[in-house]
Amino acid sequence: MTSAHPEWIWHDGDWVRWEDATVHVTAHALHYGSSVFEGIRAYETEHGPAVFRLPEHIARFFDSAKLMRLELGNLTHDRMAELCLGIVARNQHKSCYIRPLAFRGTGNLQLNPASCPPVVTILSFEWGRYLGSEAIEKGIDAAVSSWRRLSPGAAMPRGKIGGQYVSNSLVSAEAANNGYHEGIMLDQSGVVSEGAGENLFLVIDDELVTPPLGSSILAGITRNSILQLAHDRGLVIHQEVVTRDMLYLCDELFMTGTAAEVTPVRSVDQIPVGDGSPGPVTRLLQDDFFGIVRGEQPDRHGWLMPVPQPQTTVA
Repeated sequence: MTSAHPEWIWHDGDWVRWEDATVHVTAHALHYGSSVFEGIRAYETEHGPAVFRLPEHIARFFDSAKLMRLELGNLTHDRMAELCLGIVARNQHKSCYIRPLAFRGTGNLQLNPASCPPVVTILSFEWGRYLGSEAIEKGIDAAVSSWRRLSPGAAMPRGKIGGQYVSNSLVSAEAANNGYHEGIMLDQSGVVSEGAGENLFLVIDDELVTPPLGSSILAGITRNSILQLAHDRGLVIHQEVVTRDMLYLCDELFMTGTAAEVTPVRSVDQIPVGDGSPGPVTRLLQDDFFGIVRGEQPDRHGWLMPVPQPQTTVA
């Protein structure tokens, strides 16, 4: 996030100034993580900012709320889309990251949050390369974490649920403390799941391999986009179990996510991936992805939603 924060946040039914978007210390979510969130990017194009795959992000936001039994009142998908587009325009972003958040507010401090009313807020801010300024071009160094991905028997991996991301934070912090850019989690059975905040793709003999939903991964929207772009290119795609040693022996490896976008991985546990530089399949899919989101290639799948700009009055 940049030091100069944007002016407006949509908070609990109103547009408020950044400094006025406050939460009481007794809010249930502060104590127990009873919140759901979403991460969405708006990209700068020659026709103005456009939001990437907004309907899919909003659908996942509502799905996460459903998993948490968090009722959002009269808030609809269409209203959420209107607000997400509106915050980009109101804060005059050329490009930005949009963070919708719904959480349990003040009611009681019992574990059961049923009597704690939901609060919905949407903020936006400028956010560059999530894994470092050179990550997209040169790749990152990753390490397999000592922390395991939450299992479906202990949590709900399909949801972006605040309390669950304590685990992801431990993974990311461990990686940084040991000198790596990011951590990679195994699931409870010991096979590869995902990064701390990203899905994973391997390239083996020019074919694409990615862990399946059954490996406790988040159903990433950028992941889905890369699967579509790979299909467009005629690449062979395998959604199958990935073992740890495959990370060391694959030809290419990259991470995907709203924040990370499409980031190559150049080493895992200090073992170079391929020749230690981003490979041709990674570059091909990067070019297609960034070409579309920046408006440099035709938006053939209808992924971009233009942000309506305020009308100017001519005197």
